Amino acid sequence: MTKTKHVEFTKAMKHTHTILIPQMLPIHFTFLQHILTKAGYHIEVLKTRGRHIIDEGLQNVHNDTCYPALLVIGQMIDALKSGRYDVDHVALAITQTGGGCRASNYIHLLRKALIQAGYEQVPVISVNFSRLEKNSGFKLTMKTLIQIAIGFLYGDAIMWLANQVTPYECIEGSCDRCTKRWIEELCDQSSSPRFLRLKHNLNRMVKDYGAIVCHEQKKPRVGIVGEIYMKYAPLGNNELEAFLLRENCEPVVSGVLDFGLYCLENVQFDHAHYGRNRHTYRLASHAQQLIKKIQQLFIEVIQTDGTFRAPASFNEVKSCADEMIHRGVKMGEGWLLTGEMVELIHSGTANIVCCQPFGCLPNHIVAKGMMRKIKDAYPYANIVALDFDPSATSINQENRLKLMLANARLQSVFEDQSTHEKSDGVSV
Repeated sequence: MTKTKHVEFTKAMKHTHTILIPQMLPIHFTFLQHILTKAGYHIEVLKTRGRHIIDEGLQNVHNDTCYPALLVIGQMIDALKSGRYDVDHVALAITQTGGGCRASNYIHLLRKALIQAGYEQVPVISVNFSRLEKNSGFKLTMKTLIQIAIGFLYGDAIMWLANQVTPYECIEGSCDRCTKRWIEELCDQSSSPRFLRLKHNLNRMVKDYGAIVCHEQKKPRVGIVGEIYMKYAPLGNNELEAFLLRENCEPVVSGVLDFGLYCLENVQFDHAHYGRNRHTYRLASHAQQLIKKIQQLFIEVIQTDGTFRAPASFNEVKSCADEMIHRGVKMGEGWLLTGEMVELIHSGTANIVCCQPFGCLPNHIVAKGMMRKIKDAYPYANIVALDFDPSATSINQENRLKLMLANARLQSVFEDQSTHEKSDGVSV
């Protein structure tokens, strides 16, 4: 790939430029925006959706490009063309993994697209922890990184609780109002010591969600796994969670902190087995221990309260992965994706949707490639893989989901009959 022009985001630009960030997790990125704003940056998270985003992406990158890249680049170019921004005082931020995944090259595709669209003056910030690129005007301090980790814990907590309440609320909108209240309160707290009172805030949060009046109708639980963008971004997965709610299901989505822990685990794995990361593996180990500690705090708060199911710890997911796949399989979402599927089955969520970009080789190996092995071990597992690309229609995807849900409801009927017969003393 031809190296494209690199316009640096300078220290002076920190005060003059608005940084646009593509949205992935609506709750988490709201916290991210507030934390980075408090750190002195002018941040805006792009929330645009619609077919025009895909079309814009198709005009600026090859249609064989990884679908998340096409969406993110399309969303950014669409924003620049919208007229809402001074294109001489705007910058774009994008993550760069540094691994073998094509995500490492998104930034070069974006810069090429900017030149093609006539925006070569727009700087692109690489957000990475692999020393791939530096921008003198964009630096994340340790204080900011800790705040982001805590913000993402709160995001994981809200997402986990809301998904257990929304399908069962007696008064429609009660859960959304609770979620909005907590997002606003935590955003207000983000620059004060109250933001760090994790146990206090999490206890109050669990009590608030637990106080929402809910019915006891049984609904199928459906786990969502997959490539990180497709798993979390409504733009990427055609608002999958909303669809499952309309189909009277309970979505089950693990937190994004697990992905961060997975990346840190891989840094240590590479050091132990290949001698890599000599200067960073100790820092990765300390960061992992901190994130595990705050994640465990949420688990303990939920278990103590007793109202909701607690999420699995990262160590539990890791153990589930070890049943099926070697930990050296770590390209893309790697062994984490397989581990998430097995953990969902262990915790009683046997219906699973796996979202992946069409042609994503790592995810085809650790998702589709592992399904037969998982089903051999757990014959009752009901797993469907959904491929996403510019030509995939939501109707076809929804039809596949409805078939999976029909199987889920049929299995639920059989389980209810079996339970009833056992309670009546009938051998089954």
